[in-house]
Amino acid sequence: MSELSANAPSPGAAGADHTGSHEAFSPVRFGKYTLLRRLAKGGMAELYLALQRSVADFEKLVVIKRILPQMNQDQAFIDMLLHEARVAATMTHPNIVQIYDVGQVDGLYYIAMEHAHGEDIRSIVRQMKKKGVAYFPFEHALGIAIGICAGLAYAHERRNLDGTPLRIVHRDISPQNVIMTYEGDVKVVDFGIAKSNAQNEAGTKSGRLKGKVPYMSPEQARGEEVDHRSDIFSTGVLLFELTTGRRLFRGASEYDTLKMICESEYPLPTQLNPEYPRALEHIVMRALAKNRDQRYSSAREMQADLEAFVHDSRLVVSEMQRGEFMSDLFAEKLERQKEMLQTGKALADILAIEAGPYDTNPPPSMVTYPSHPGMSGPQPIVPTSRFRAELVAIPLLLALGGGGFFAYQKYTAVQTAASRGALSVTTDPPGAAIWIDGDLRESTPATLDGLPRGKTFELKVSKDGFESHREKITLDASGTATKAVTYTLSPGQLTVEVAVEPAEAATGASLVVDGKPFEGLRASKLASGESHAIEVKSVGWVSQKIAAQGGAFETKKVTVTLEREKASNVNALPNVGKLPLGVPSASAKTTASAGVVAPPPAAGKGKLNVGATGGWCNVAVDGAAKGATPVAGIELSSGNHTVTCTTSEGKSLSAAVNVPVDGVARYKFTL
Repeated sequence: MSELSANAPSPGAAGADHTGSHEAFSPVRFGKYTLLRRLAKGGMAELYLALQRSVADFEKLVVIKRILPQMNQDQAFIDMLLHEARVAATMTHPNIVQIYDVGQVDGLYYIAMEHAHGEDIRSIVRQMKKKGVAYFPFEHALGIAIGICAGLAYAHERRNLDGTPLRIVHRDISPQNVIMTYEGDVKVVDFGIAKSNAQNEAGTKSGRLKGKVPYMSPEQARGEEVDHRSDIFSTGVLLFELTTGRRLFRGASEYDTLKMICESEYPLPTQLNPEYPRALEHIVMRALAKNRDQRYSSAREMQADLEAFVHDSRLVVSEMQRGEFMSDLFAEKLERQKEMLQTGKALADILAIEAGPYDTNPPPSMVTYPSHPGMSGPQPIVPTSRFRAELVAIPLLLALGGGGFFAYQKYTAVQTAASRGALSVTTDPPGAAIWIDGDLRESTPATLDGLPRGKTFELKVSKDGFESHREKITLDASGTATKAVTYTLSPGQLTVEVAVEPAEAATGASLVVDGKPFEGLRASKLASGESHAIEVKSVGWVSQKIAAQGGAFETKKVTVTLEREKASNVNALPNVGKLPLGVPSASAKTTASAGVVAPPPAAGKGKLNVGATGGWCNVAVDGAAKGATPVAGIELSSGNHTVTCTTSEGKSLSAAVNVPVDGVARYKFTL
């Protein structure tokens, strides 16, 4: 187990709230980095959000894991740590947090890694409880598991340049070490470090195991040698918990939990929720086999089965929808982080002006050391008289709370006026998304502050149903501080026509383009020059997903061949994985609420798909909870049904939807 992980947060998740993340902290130079904010401190290391600068205005946010001074005395630990970090640094995969650099500054060892702006699974579940969100979206749980498997498969199969297997085993797959970013990406963190720490005997056993025992494989719990199949077991535990809403291994003590893992019979998901899909239960329980020879032989094999289940069940597992879920769940926190980052960036600019260009090895005169014992390493740069008074006042202003904080923001705005400007963007119609160099900012009308002056960046505005507009923008280094731009958006000019084969599959077929349903097989008013995700659906046939892109006023014609559904593939998923967090299945079943009119006697059956734009919501049909959007394949009697959409803030929208016999009704709420 990773002692660093047991005592500190996920290293890549700089967005998460952790011990030390709100304390007053003045940015300090640390080699070629500026430490902006301390995220957490554990028994072996500290985590910092840091800024890396280089020539040509290169700037990059990273996370620095700096080893505590007392650990520098353990050379065996340092050797193992650096060896494993070097191995981890060779891995480049979208589902693994990248390690950029390993080194030493003034006697302190550090690791620089990717800044994965998001939250670990534990933090997400806690935030859901705070917001009153009862169900972890089933599709998101599957997306997380698929992302973990993809990252593990890459790591497990890594080889040296000479072809020798590296035999990398994570050993610590747990909610703390899996991040979902605010863009919907899934990232595994702490590769290699956990393996080094597992071999390190420093520290107490309980310290290493605390909080991680419930995700150990039986062989790891018994202290035996582990291989890649141990990670598969841990992934199975996570998938079980996310899709049932129940903890799998939790005893009164660590010993009791270890005993449960090694000796007890594991419950079946269908015992907790009779509507749990049998096909998914088979995947989960195979990953959880006590005998590792009976588990999946590789993470890639488990990933393939999960993807096949998603395909056969006609579920929408979408990175974009995971991003919307995260942005809505952590909306207030994202605003606070934006303010804190602007403050830290302004201070870093001041330090850069005072200290001059960055150097990988700054001269000793740039660094002072504390006088109290037990600490060493770089401290805030001693400023000249021009900056000394202002920098001394910064911690006081931050400690004053709201008034002092906003007064300081005003101060930083004055100090950085020479290098920062603003861009005011309006569109007709309003409500277009504003993108700066590929990063989504706000929607129009809006004024974006803190943009660099004298530097060119790409501005993009986009709105569903309209042409996107792109333009290179440079804020004048010597002119007015705010530049205003206004755009009139033209209706989308691309049309996509889909021909479906065989002919019988085309009857009743429809399209979903970028999450928006279209009647029939023709989608118009799409933005040209953009790649559009298109799903072709037809009742009784397996849906197909394609991507299409075309120019202005072009009619793009594509042909899609559908395969008929097998009887075993028709798998309606009402209430699957939608159990309240920590609440038994029997307590989670919802009866029809008072005042809801029951549907008329069934004359047949159909299906209902419910989605939402502008966010996500919990769906109920005739008073019965069906989970968080998007919800697909709800089997209902034909006729009218009352569909209710409730947001995390408690806002409810309702609609009457008619479900056709042997057909699919689709309804999308606009939040």
